[in-house]
Amino acid sequence: MKPAPRAILLCVATAVMLAGAVPGEAARLYRWKDKQGYTQYGDRPPEAGELVDASVDVLRFHNTPSALVRLRLERSGMRYQAWADNLLHGPVEVRLGFKRDSNVTAQPLLPATAVVPARSSVLVASIAMRDPMRGGDFELALDSLPGDPAAHAQDYEYRLPFEYGRVRVDQGPGGGFSHNDTQNLHAIDFAVPEGTPILAAREGMVMQVESDFDKAGLNRERYGGRANFIRIVHGDGSMAVYAHLKPEGVQVREGQYVRKGQRIGLSGNTGFSTAPHLHFVIQVNRGMSLESVPFRMFGPLGQLQFPRQQAEAPPLAPAPAGRPGP
Repeated sequence: MKPAPRAILLCVATAVMLAGAVPGEAARLYRWKDKQGYTQYGDRPPEAGELVDASVDVLRFHNTPSALVRLRLERSGMRYQAWADNLLHGPVEVRLGFKRDSNVTAQPLLPATAVVPARSSVLVASIAMRDPMRGGDFELALDSLPGDPAAHAQDYEYRLPFEYGRVRVDQGPGGGFSHNDTQNLHAIDFAVPEGTPILAAREGMVMQVESDFDKAGLNRERYGGRANFIRIVHGDGSMAVYAHLKPEGVQVREGQYVRKGQRIGLSGNTGFSTAPHLHFVIQVNRGMSLESVPFRMFGPLGQLQFPRQQAEAPPLAPAPAGRPGP
């Protein structure tokens, strides 16, 4: 019972797009032959004088609402600029590559990675024809993962994320059920009744939330990358994930700054889960890979001890990036 990112938290979120969609829920890319017979792309239909005939292909692309970033292609002279637009209130790392390419070259060479700051855009690569006398085309794939790989988690005294009088841990670090992959190795599953108010263990910015999932079970394929959760990025770049919240149990919004001890949601039993609990983990981005880190947590009686439950088991397949996993 742990949140793993979806490819983002689905674990990281993966966006695959035809040679360049524009931001928005739905996008169109136009493709046509110019008077010289070269294939051209654009986010607007060509002028009548640009066409060698009346044929214009319209490529439609639908951006998923939960995407971490969106890929945008802009024409600049004889080149196409591939931009990554970060939709989150926290940094995201992206990796851009060719899914298919013919007679094109990229600068820098693909695959290439870049870090996109919160709510901003970064030019990842420029793409041009190798031989302008021949036609060519391409398809791009953009992977994304929350967090900045340059971040380093600092020592911090996290508070217990609820006021429930009795602290019971169902699964600790290295737990064989679901805490034996890299992004959840140091996670803690607190056994708390459904509807228990969840508090921020540390101050930070709400980066990502999901609150409309209402199913639970032990089918990893169906539920491993799904759960209601809150991801909060801290001042040192580390990120806390609070997962398996009840449906509509998120009580903060993306972009909201929360104080330590502030109420942020209600515990539940959603996703890959056997019973109501709170899955809590601190993660950092280690270069297109999320990794959990040890942390110190304090309750009313002082520091809590979370001994490793067992030797590390063979890693489980991670949930998709950007979303919480089991």
